[in-house]
Amino acid sequence: HSTDFEVHRNWLALTHSLPLNQWYFENRSEWTLDYPPFFAHFEYGLSKFAHYFDSAMLDINNHNYASEKTKLFQRLTVIGSEVILALAILSLLKSMQIGRKNHDIPMPIIQLLFALSLLVNFGLILVDHIHFQYNGFLLGILLISISCMYQNQYLMGAIWFSTLLNLKHIFLYIAPAYVVYLFYAFCIRQTTIIPFIFSFGPFILMNQLPQVLSRLFPFKRGLCHAYWAPNVWAIYNVLDKALAIVGRYTHLFHVRSISVSMTSGLVQDIEHQVLPSITPTMTFILTIIFMIPSLFRLCRRCSKRTFLETIILCALTSFLFGWHVHEKAILISIIPLSLLAFDSREHARYFLLLSTFGGFSLFPLIFTGPEIPIKIALFVAYTTFLFYTLGEVHGDRGSTCTLPLLNQLETLSIILLIPLCLYVECFHTVLHIDRILPFLPLLLISIYCSFFIMYCWIRLHTIEAHQEDELTAVESTVKFSGRWNTKQRKNH
Repeated sequence: HSTDFEVHRNWLALTHSLPLNQWYFENRSEWTLDYPPFFAHFEYGLSKFAHYFDSAMLDINNHNYASEKTKLFQRLTVIGSEVILALAILSLLKSMQIGRKNHDIPMPIIQLLFALSLLVNFGLILVDHIHFQYNGFLLGILLISISCMYQNQYLMGAIWFSTLLNLKHIFLYIAPAYVVYLFYAFCIRQTTIIPFIFSFGPFILMNQLPQVLSRLFPFKRGLCHAYWAPNVWAIYNVLDKALAIVGRYTHLFHVRSISVSMTSGLVQDIEHQVLPSITPTMTFILTIIFMIPSLFRLCRRCSKRTFLETIILCALTSFLFGWHVHEKAILISIIPLSLLAFDSREHARYFLLLSTFGGFSLFPLIFTGPEIPIKIALFVAYTTFLFYTLGEVHGDRGSTCTLPLLNQLETLSIILLIPLCLYVECFHTVLHIDRILPFLPLLLISIYCSFFIMYCWIRLHTIEAHQEDELTAVESTVKFSGRWNTKQRKNH
């Protein structure tokens, strides 16, 4: 079982065995509670059912316990929680009318394919059902919030999103999009802070808010996770490593000595050897700076479509420039982008790329031998399903040189995943390179995928800017026509 499996089992035991005022102080296990209070209460609720499967899993001192009944229970909780995702999909089909623009394929067929693309999403299956997390349940709440916005239920949308933030604070990534949209589309009311009062209120009364926040935002964990997420900082780390090697041999620049290598796989703060070391403040400032263009467009063009595009871009920007980003956070971009993929050819194109490279970047989560063929088969099957489905929906089946909706270079970038996969999953071990460079497969996946995730981010910005220019041009034409018609009527 994975590390996250033990993390959540420990949280079941922790919330079951200890009173509320000790939840965020308990540290007998290294897997301390570092999710917001609503998720802690979610674990507490699950623990009430865990007793009927195997009470030993609720022993707080029973570290790394994983009986068959414990595994069954925890897997069932993930499956059961994804009812929220299914309900969110039904709500979206009603509110967004996905498939209405297509005149060649019946709308119910497109909606069925859309629902399948979310329910059998490779990333969710890999991260939730094989690795072990509850992303489907959390992303389902996000989709319900978006659906409320599309139905002009702004207050309910805000409350759902506030609830989500109190379940997992990683969704702060997209909070700026909500703040701007709600400010312009609907006056934010005090009602939206009710979830925060219920969530953090007890800890404020117990004078434990600083302790809770220190668990939620552990900045000493370092710029990158043990496995580097495919973002800007992965490229930055490799560049620093390359410059350090060159510097040692050429003495062209000073190379600082460090106590721990960046490629050691340890979760802690690491200093760079040549380039300036990055701090949490620097990543925060960069993230905000690169969010500003999309937020500014949302201010100027406050529509539901622009709101959804801004959510996607805020999530991607935070993924690329944020502090200690986990590779799993790419799902916060991929899932919302799928909402546009079935009605917009351009969004479908970059959804395919982001889904493919984002999904492939999750491969290191599953590294045991028996599961490698399973993850590869699932990835190939899901990717094939997406390309075939969206190719049919948008009338582009590709050619002998290109995949559906992609150009030749984009097609080549995906084909090159085949030799990369062969090396990472087979040749690296067979050739015994793992004894010399154990971190190399993770580095190669992270660096290769980061370039194309950045490419998608840039192109999505371009699409949004182009759409704004087109709308501005249309508005200018309409205004000019109105003035011309008024002038003509006066002349007559």
